[in-house]
Formats: sequence, structure tokens, C-alpha cells
Amino acid sequence: MDSTPAVMTAAYITGHGPADGIRVGDLPVPVPGPTDVLVRTEALAANHVDTFVRSGAYRTHTPFPFIIGRDLVGTVAAVGAGVSGFQPGDPVWCNSLGHGGRQGSFAQYAIVPVERLYRLPKGVAPDTAVSVLHTAATAHIGLFREGRIRVGDTVFVNGAAGGVGSAVIQLAVAAGARVVATASERDTDWCLALGAHTVVDYRDPHVTKRIQDATPDGVDIFWDNSGENHIEATLPLLAQGGRIIVMAGLRSRPILPAGELYLRDISIRGFVISNASISDLQSAATTINGLLARDGLRTRIGATLSLSEAAEAHRLQESRGPDRVRGRIVVLP
Repeated sequence: MDSTPAVMTAAYITGHGPADGIRVGDLPVPVPGPTDVLVRTEALAANHVDTFVRSGAYRTHTPFPFIIGRDLVGTVAAVGAGVSGFQPGDPVWCNSLGHGGRQGSFAQYAIVPVERLYRLPKGVAPDTAVSVLHTAATAHIGLFREGRIRVGDTVFVNGAAGGVGSAVIQLAVAAGARVVATASERDTDWCLALGAHTVVDYRDPHVTKRIQDATPDGVDIFWDNSGENHIEATLPLLAQGGRIIVMAGLRSRPILPAGELYLRDISIRGFVISNASISDLQSAATTINGLLARDGLRTRIGATLSLSEAAEAHRLQESRGPDRVRGRIVVLP
């Protein structure tokens, strides 16, 4: 700890509210407890869930002043007395800070409980890694824990060109599934390059027919990133025993034809990564590291900002207008 400064620059909030409530200034460098690791951060990422925590839409313990952010890639600066397996200088990553009472990642230093910290494979650039940690873990939990993906399954991804959708395509293909996706015409080549078998323009007036033609035996896992959750329109596309994954759409109120669910053994599985167990996250991390190590996770970085621009990162993340960023938002401390 001798070489660690006493204060650090951090992006934090003192109450829930809009993005312009984010402050950037000096806070004390935290001291690791017995089972904690102090990480000097090198790359951070902004996520939709970060904006929900900041605004208060997602209710979780946020002791103020509360440092925002969930993901980080960095280097071990110090370890607690009870920590083994990590030492100063190790390249590491984490994707589960910034909620549940844990201070966030948007600072020059961050405390990470040792059970939530993972080694970064050699040769992986910090900005590349941090841009896929949250999305790939979300995809892993949805596909494996909730979707029970099997070799030969047909996976449909609605809104496939975004961060989570792109990760779902790649993890599903790696698991031996066949992927059909919808995206805008300009993102067709991107989704095909990730491994999608068929990509349908979501603006196509015959989009449902196109999906049915591409999935003659039905969809085993239906993943909707749009948050619209049109369950009634989705059910005819599903195979017997199909699984619908719900992980977006806080305010959607879909019609639910319950009879068709139980007559066809269809299930709707909702989840948020914030509720993931340590074993869930470890399982996802093993897959993520394996793919990162062999350059098997592609990503698009749409904006790279400095820590002093943390509020702008949240504004861009929340934007639905013409200035919407296509790709992940990376923040460098």
C-alpha cells in the first residue's frame, strides 16, 4: 500500500437522479478488507443498468457518496490479508460492482471482493475486454441458466446488433446453436460476421413470415432485446418446449395467452444479472475468458470518453435520438 495515493479521482452521486447529478472529484482511496482486492483501473464501461442504479429505477443499496459503474479492467494494487491467488501487478477484471452496497468502478481505484475478481487473459486489450464483460455475462446466464441451451437448438435474437444481442449470437453459436436474428439493414453484415445463420431486417413488412421461413421447426430460445415483449405474437414462432428470455422492458405490459404456454410446455424466464450468484458469474467468467483468450469475442466500441466525462457517458447511454451511440461506451480513468 506504500505506493498507493491517499486520494483518487472518482465519478459518484450523492443522491438518485439524472445524469447531470454525477460529480467527478477526489475521494479517499479505499482500503481492502481481509477478502478484498484493491484494483487500479485501466478501462471501464457504461451499461444501461448503471443508469437505472443512478436514477433509482433499479432499487439497490447505494451508500452515498456512491461511485457509479459496474465493469472494470485493471491491475491488482494490493490484496487483503486473507486473499490468495492474486498479487500486485496481476491483470484482472470484474463486472459486478456498483450495486448491492458495493461501490462502483468509475474511479482510479476500486475495491473488488476476491470472489468477484477474475484474471484477464494475456494479450487482451483492456478496452476490448471491458466492452464485452457485462454483455457476455448477461448472454451466458440467459442462454445457459435460463434458456438451457443445447447443441442444435435454434435461437432467435430480436435486436441482435446491440451489445447484448451481439454477445448472444456469439455465445449461442459457440454452444452449437443455429441463430436467426433481426437487425437494421446496415447491421446485417455485422450479425452475419458474428455467426448468425440468417438476419432479417426488422423493418421488413413481412418480418414474421421471414422468421418463420428461417425457423421451420420453430424457435427453441427466443431472446428479445427490444424490451417490447410481445408475448402473444411470439408464441406462434416457438417450438414445443420453447423458452422466452425476458431481460428488458421495465414498463412493458404484454398480453399473456396462458393456455398456449402450458399446452405447449413453453416457459418465460426473466432475469437480471444483478441477481446472479457467485457461481453464475464464475461460470460466465470461465466462458468469457476462454473466448477472449482465443480472440473469440468481437465487439464494437462506439465511444471512448475520459472519467471526467462520466455524466456524458450516461447521457449517451440513455439517448434514443440521432446522437445514439452504435456500440459500447468505454471510459478511461
